[in-house]
Amino acid sequence: MSVVGPLAGRTIVVTRPQAQAAPLAAAISAAGGTPLVFPLLEISPAADPQPLAEAAARLAEYAVAAFVSPNAVEHALPVLLAHGTWPASLLPAAVGQGTLRALAAHGVGGCIAPTERFDSEALLALPELAAERVAGRHIAIFRGDGGRELLADTLRERGASVDCITCYRRSGPSHGLVPLLAAWRGGQLDALTVSSSEGLRYLVDLLDAEGFAFLQKTPLFVPHARIAENARALGLSNILLTDAADAGILAGLLAYNWPQ
Repeated sequence: MSVVGPLAGRTIVVTRPQAQAAPLAAAISAAGGTPLVFPLLEISPAADPQPLAEAAARLAEYAVAAFVSPNAVEHALPVLLAHGTWPASLLPAAVGQGTLRALAAHGVGGCIAPTERFDSEALLALPELAAERVAGRHIAIFRGDGGRELLADTLRERGASVDCITCYRRSGPSHGLVPLLAAWRGGQLDALTVSSSEGLRYLVDLLDAEGFAFLQKTPLFVPHARIAENARALGLSNILLTDAADAGILAGLLAYNWPQ
């Protein structure tokens, strides 16, 4: 039986971390495509667990707890909730809807989060984080190692006292590039979806000249303008900017004028 659907005959790489890859892969399959799950970032616990343990012990002292990603939730919440229930006075904040859902899955409701753009700028635009609301208050940001400082810096500028707690670390793929290169060489790789500038940099660093030439020719679907800018800085030009999150990426894939 032949596969039907708008993505029939297309092999599309899903580069989200393993724990977040399944929904987009399933959506591609449902549209008739073949997802190739190839995480560009590997996620592991923070090298030093002490800052998270200390934050858990004084969780009730914070006014706001911001989580930058689902990975931050999955690595922080078990430790935080091991000390007791979520404090009633603590406002949870999420950068994106995936993070919001991850918090809800752990029983943490009443969370604030952007509803359109999913980044630090959109979170900072929410009225609950305006200067008159956060000045003089203590805020925790749960995040991975490295990353942008915009959220913390802006909240400090608005008068808040901010603790950044590293609860996970990111590293490049350790599984090798054989599946990608084999698909490219066989003419069986039609597009990549990329949701992390850092992950894309890891990929470019790992590719040899042949692999980079393949990448330059392959449509790259990205859900944020900042990723598109970074892709161009890395020497790529076949970039398709989609709406945010998995839904935006899928819509971009479905709307694309695929070559026959």
